[in-house]
Amino acid sequence: MDQATATLESRDLGKTYFSTDPPTEVLRGVDLAVRTGEFLVVMGASGSGKSTLLYSISGMDRPTAGKVLLDGRELTSLGDAEMSDVRLTRMGFVFQQPHFLSNLDVRDNILLPALKAAPKEGREAAIARVDALMERFGIAHIKDHGITQVSGGQLQRASICRALAGGPSVVFADEPTGALNSSMSVEVMDAFTEVHRDGTTIVMVTHDPGVAARADRIIYLRDGAVVDTRELGPWSSDRAGQREDEVLAWLRDLGF
Repeated sequence: MDQATATLESRDLGKTYFSTDPPTEVLRGVDLAVRTGEFLVVMGASGSGKSTLLYSISGMDRPTAGKVLLDGRELTSLGDAEMSDVRLTRMGFVFQQPHFLSNLDVRDNILLPALKAAPKEGREAAIARVDALMERFGIAHIKDHGITQVSGGQLQRASICRALAGGPSVVFADEPTGALNSSMSVEVMDAFTEVHRDGTTIVMVTHDPGVAARADRIIYLRDGAVVDTRELGPWSSDRAGQREDEVLAWLRDLGF
């Protein structure tokens, strides 16, 4: 891949936990270039290093070897405060569990990081931006609800709004449908597909072949190293079944 087109790169990335005896090597020399506007999925068996890779390239965890670059800026050399600022202003995150604050309603949970990401913008402008996101993803009617008063699918769509509220370069998602039933999973992945069509770069970890079939490209990890890649091209709903079959066959060949 042409490195010049990459939003996010890792170079010879390694992660070893020295607290164990012997030390545990979780990532081994991962070279990765995520194209600008690409939807990339990371797959692999349990323990293959998927989430560790996601956390390492997003600056949530520090690799023990190699480099990570975002739009050409090396992240691995930044201090904690600088890295926190990059995560706040340049990245968005969606996790399996939404991690909302129970004392705030849904809209205020989305609004809080938006205000922190752009403090000079002003509260009214931030509210307008958050309300537009909630309207777009079909959850405007729950903006005043408590987080225990809405469905899991609605909470994950709220998580996507929260991830987008700061205008990130890349959105990271770790098993975003892992706690949802099949209908809610489709609902959430439809939202991710819409985000991707707007040109947002997405890096997602999943174990679900149906979710992975939405991606432009899938990489497969084994024992902390990338062992194969599958290019799928742009998503089309009329080929959904065929794409999922292709992914399943590829995964079977890899022993997934």
